[in-house]
Parts: sequence; C-alpha cells; structure tokens
Amino acid sequence: MREQKALSLAEAVRKMTSMPAENLRLDRRGSLEEGFFADVVVFDPETITDHATFQQPHQYATGVQHVLVNGVPVLRDGEHTGATPGRVVRGAGFRPATGGDPE
Repeated sequence: MREQKALSLAEAVRKMTSMPAENLRLDRRGSLEEGFFADVVVFDPETITDHATFQQPHQYATGVQHVLVNGVPVLRDGEHTGATPGRVVRGAGFRPATGGDPE
C-alpha cells in the first residue's frame, strides 16, 4: 500500500485512529488531546511493516520504536517493557450478557 501511495500518511493515521473512535463513539479516544487516553505509536513511515498473519498473529511489526498505552510505555526502543496498562474498550453498542442459557 505504501508503494502505491494510495493514501497520504496523515489520512492513513486518521483512518486508524480518530475515524474508528468517532464511528464507534469511543469517549476520549482516537486523538491526542488533553484529557484523552494517551495511546501513542512512534514509527518510521519508511520501514514500518506488519508481519502478523492468520497463522502467526502474534508477530511484532518492524519499524516501530515506541508504544504507549494509557500513557505508559509498553514498547521502548523496539523492546517490550513488560507493562500491561491496557483496558477493555467498549463502544456505544455494547450490551452486557444477561446471564443464563438462551432457549
């Protein structure tokens, strides 16, 4: 996709951040603004490459230097820090299970 220049970098980032957050009506997510959850990825746009597949989904992307989740570094200089500050994010359509067996 990068080689085809189908999207600008800014448009690609918007389509992966603020656009889905708005569509899913996720409160205080998707943009770098005061009072929002600070989920940040620092990457090299020339070298970022996803290596995950359906057969091997737990593969790190290359070209990613740092990742912060809720403001806490989880990847620093390409290495996992051991931190797990993530939390469940539920959109406006979430409905909790009612319990019991459906008949």
